[in-house]
Amino acid sequence: MIQILHNPRCTKSREVFNYLAEKGVEAEEIRYIDNPLSAEELREIANKIGIKPIDWVRKTEALYKSELKGKTLSDDQWFEILSQNPRLIERPVVINGDKAVIGRPFNKIFDIL
Repeated sequence: MIQILHNPRCTKSREVFNYLAEKGVEAEEIRYIDNPLSAEELREIANKIGIKPIDWVRKTEALYKSELKGKTLSDDQWFEILSQNPRLIERPVVINGDKAVIGRPFNKIFDIL
């Protein structure tokens, strides 16, 4: 089953979620803001995407700009930060088995559907 890390307040996330629904693709909605994922769960997803945690960070977020920008942190530290501050996670993320993509731009989701 397809899973989507979804923030319903995010326009891009809603676009991907609605597209999947319109195409009849059954997707499990994971509201990661309301129910933050553990550092280990985030590591597993990042491995499926094929990225380092720093590449998953929303660098436009105020928290990043004020407290994290320019810091040299380990992958473990970044996963802990993302787990504790899920708003920093770039979204949406679509997961299909052992593959995942960040749905920005939107057409990236076609790579794993």
